[in-house]
Amino acid sequence: MSSVAYITVVGAGDASDELYERAREVGRLVAGRGGVVVCGGRTGVMEAAAQGAAEAGGVALGILPDEDRRQANPYLSYSVAAGTGHARNLAVVCSGDAVVAIGGGYGTLSEIGFALKVGRPVVALDSWDLGGPVTVVGSPEAAVDAAFGSLTPR
Repeated sequence: MSSVAYITVVGAGDASDELYERAREVGRLVAGRGGVVVCGGRTGVMEAAAQGAAEAGGVALGILPDEDRRQANPYLSYSVAAGTGHARNLAVVCSGDAVVAIGGGYGTLSEIGFALKVGRPVVALDSWDLGGPVTVVGSPEAAVDAAFGSLTPR
């Protein structure tokens, strides 16, 4: 692991106001600890986490599903146009050292599955409670504490 932690934030592309604010706080807290927020680069939880990172003066990297970077949310520091559709979910989770899932449907579930398959720690905040290897938390602060606490040198 480099000296900078990359924390992937995944979740609902169409987030409620409450989920949006929780994701925004996660992004802000990650950036406040000097971490980089990695996300899918579009709307909802992805946008909120990037917004929080930007507001805290941090960096947000978005890995987009299509070929057009103009589809990226406006809060990203950098974007990658993967052109691979949902298959980009693997790149999103592999680009982080830990994954925080906030809300979400089957796309988020696939990202959790990929993360577990490749050995990334997963923290769930108002998301899929799969038990076992997924750490379930109740607040943005607890999510970021758990994500940073799970990091080990790679």
